[in-house]
Amino acid sequence: MSGAVHFASPLIRPARDDDADGLIAVIGSAFAEYPGCVLDVDGEMPDLRAIATAYAALDGCFWVAEAEGRVVGCIGCRQAPDEPDMTELMRLYVHASTRRMGLGARLTGLVEEEALRRHSRGVLLWSDTRFLDAHRLYERLGYVRQPQTRALYDASDTVEFYFRKSFV
Repeated sequence: MSGAVHFASPLIRPARDDDADGLIAVIGSAFAEYPGCVLDVDGEMPDLRAIATAYAALDGCFWVAEAEGRVVGCIGCRQAPDEPDMTELMRLYVHASTRRMGLGARLTGLVEEEALRRHSRGVLLWSDTRFLDAHRLYERLGYVRQPQTRALYDASDTVEFYFRKSFV
């Protein structure tokens, strides 16, 4: 028997502030898969400590996927700061134990539904250049990688690719 953990189809629900430990665990485990990727919650992602409050302040939405009482995935969105007619997808993470089961696509679908509800022209996102599996997911879902990149100058020395999906 392998050490794999199998979950029933995760329940997706709006995030609550008390999801902080679960979110930190999921994102921390994803970062740990990449050399040099560091999760500095208090310095770089303090919103994880009270995610529902943080996204409400952005007029955004944040969801978690939960299986057997633990957070196994998450995603958020808000109006894109530099393009008010676009929605920005943020913080898509899926625990390794629940990947390749359609959860990332389901979570991304929630953001797209919210973008349509908001009458956005599409969805944009930035993704760490190291997250190749995520890039394949985005491209499979119709997102197109743009020529722009950005450096975050963070503890992980992150450089991100820019992706867009237009609805029109």
